[in-house]
Amino acid sequence: MQLIQQNPDVHAYLASDEAIDHWHPLVQNTADDLWSATGDAYSYAKAAFEFVRDTIPHSADSGDLRVSWRASDVLATRNGICYAKSHALAALLRAQGIPAALCYQLLAEGDGSNPVIHGLVAVRLPGSEDWARIDPRGNKPGVDARFGLDVEQLAFPVRPELGEIDYPELYAAPHPATLKALKESADRPELWRNLPVAL
Repeated sequence: MQLIQQNPDVHAYLASDEAIDHWHPLVQNTADDLWSATGDAYSYAKAAFEFVRDTIPHSADSGDLRVSWRASDVLATRNGICYAKSHALAALLRAQGIPAALCYQLLAEGDGSNPVIHGLVAVRLPGSEDWARIDPRGNKPGVDARFGLDVEQLAFPVRPELGEIDYPELYAAPHPATLKALKESADRPELWRNLPVAL
């Protein structure tokens, strides 16, 4: 699939905003700690991905009812759904000068019912012209997402026969529909009712 930058300026994918708040001290300190253990962009990106994937449980897996949406809050509470975890990973990547984009899929149940938007991240290492999608959702039985720039291994490969979609757009900021769902939900049950079903 050909990924498409929503903004042609790659510097837009290094910016900070209300959700990807990589200026926040907690994001900066976490990024510095991960960088000091790695020291190059590829190793750092892989470590940041594994940190978010493995140390911040997806709230549906953990049963956490809280809704976090800012990257700094995701790191502080160690909690979030796919959108929030993607904000955290994008912030950690951008904090070390690595362009990161938000991207999305439309996923459904095994019979094609109950479609919902799923969020993930695309990364572009310095010196490269290519973006690679990575999914920090968090692994569990039946889900085995891994870091890879050449071979994509996402949490949920789409099933077009069920109407599932890989959206090619790379967003510099969270899609308004996903951010609205996060910000307007008091808890995870309400968030589940507010999840967007299309972009």
